[in-house]
Amino acid sequence: MQNNNQTPAIIISATHSGAGKTTVTRALLAALKARGLVVQPFKIGPDFIDPMYHSVIVNRPSINLDFWMMGEDGIRDVFSRWSRNADVAVIEAMGALFDGANGTGEGSAAHIAAILDVPVVVVIDVYGMTRTTAAIMDGLDSFDPNVKIAGFILNRCGYKGSTGHMNLIKKAIGADRWKRVLSIVSDNPALKVAERHLGLITTYENSTIDDDSDLNRVAKQIDIDKIFGFSLKANVSLKPKFTKSPIYLPKARLAVARDAAFCFYYEENLAALREAGFEIAEFSPIAGDTLPPATNAVYFGGGYPESFVSELANNDKLAAQLRHAAKLGMPIYGECGGLIYLGRSLTGFDGETYPMSGVLPIDFAMDPTYLQIRYIELTTRRDSLLGSAGTVIRGQEFHQSRVVSSEISADFYNAKTSDGQEYIDGYQYQNVVASYAHIYLNSCESVAYSFVCAAKRF
Repeated sequence: MQNNNQTPAIIISATHSGAGKTTVTRALLAALKARGLVVQPFKIGPDFIDPMYHSVIVNRPSINLDFWMMGEDGIRDVFSRWSRNADVAVIEAMGALFDGANGTGEGSAAHIAAILDVPVVVVIDVYGMTRTTAAIMDGLDSFDPNVKIAGFILNRCGYKGSTGHMNLIKKAIGADRWKRVLSIVSDNPALKVAERHLGLITTYENSTIDDDSDLNRVAKQIDIDKIFGFSLKANVSLKPKFTKSPIYLPKARLAVARDAAFCFYYEENLAALREAGFEIAEFSPIAGDTLPPATNAVYFGGGYPESFVSELANNDKLAAQLRHAAKLGMPIYGECGGLIYLGRSLTGFDGETYPMSGVLPIDFAMDPTYLQIRYIELTTRRDSLLGSAGTVIRGQEFHQSRVVSSEISADFYNAKTSDGQEYIDGYQYQNVVASYAHIYLNSCESVAYSFVCAAKRF
C-alpha cells in the first residue's frame, strides 16, 4: 500500500523497449483526464520527447526522474513537489523493468519504484503469443520481491476489438493469472509515432497530434480502477481557484529559444531558473524571431537544428543580434543543438553546409555513422555564468554530430562519464558557455542563481 499522504501513483513499465509503454501511458493519461482528474505525468530517464506527448494530453509539464542526475533524495523531492497538487501521478518507465545502467538495475523502473514506494504495471506485448504469457508473468512476479507489481497490461491483443486472441490467452494462462491482468489493449497501428534519427518525431512536427480519436478508443480499453486498485475520484480542493497574484519582481529576463528546432528542456531546469529570479521570455528562431525586448541572458536548449537549417540560416537578424550581444558580454548558454546553432556552420546529412549564428568560431557536421550517448559529471575549470571554477554538475549527452573545425579549444569542463572515462570538453568564449551536455541544474544548487547573477551584472 502507498503512504496515505502520498498522491496515488503508478509506474508503467514493460518487458522490453517497444512493448507499448508509451502507447499505454498516453491512453492511461487520456482516460484519467476524461474522468476529470488532475494528472501529473513523469518520465524515468533523460528523454525529452515522451514528456512532450504526456504534456499535450494533460496540459501539465511532464517531469523527468533520472537517478544519475538527481540521486535518491532528488527523485523523492522532485516527485513530491510536482505531484502534491495532483489527484494522481503516472510515471512512464524507460526501457525494460529491471534494466538499468551498464547491465545493472541502477536507475531502472524497478529501482525508481523502490525509491518512491510506487507499484508497477508491466506492459507485455502479446502479439503472436499465448501460453508463453504465463511464463513471462511468473518470471517478472518472482524476480525481485522488493518490487510491487500491481499487475499486467496485455498490449497488441487482437486487432481493433477482436476477442479471439484474448480468449486463447485467458485459457492458456489460467484463472489465477488472469486475475493479474489489469487491461487488454488491442493492436492499433494508428497510434504508432513516426521516428527519425535519435528518436520519435516531436509534438511540434506531428501533424496527427490534435486528432485524439484513436487515443480515446484505446483509453476506453484502460480499466483505471483495476490498475490503481481502487476508485479514483477528483479532489475538489485541487481545482484551480482565482487568487490575486503576488507581486513578483524578477531580477533578470532570460530569452529561451523554444520551437521545433530547440525543444529539449527539462522542466525542472526552467522551474529552477524562475525560482532563482529569471523572468522567462520564449522566442522562435525558426519563425524569424529576434531576441525579446529587455533580454539580459539567452538559453538555447537542444533539439533538431539540423532539420531546420534553412530557417535558421535565413534568420540573419537574430544571428547578428547574438554576435553583437556576445561581444558586449551578455551571458549566453547553449547545449547540444544550442551549441550547434551558436557555431559558425552546420553541414547536414545531405552534405550541404549552412551558416549558423557565428557566435562561436566552430563548424559542425551531422554524421550518420556516429552516435554519442553517455551520462557525465562536469567540473568547470574557470569562473563562468555557471558559477566559480570547480562547480560540479551532472548531465547527459545524446547526439549524432561532430565538431569538424574550431578556432577555440574545448577546455571548459573536466568531464567524467558514469563508467569512469575522463576527458576535457565544453567551450567558454567571451561570456558564452556551450557544450553537447544537457545539464541538470539542480544537481548543483548554486548554478541557476549564478546564471541570474551573471545576467544582472550584464
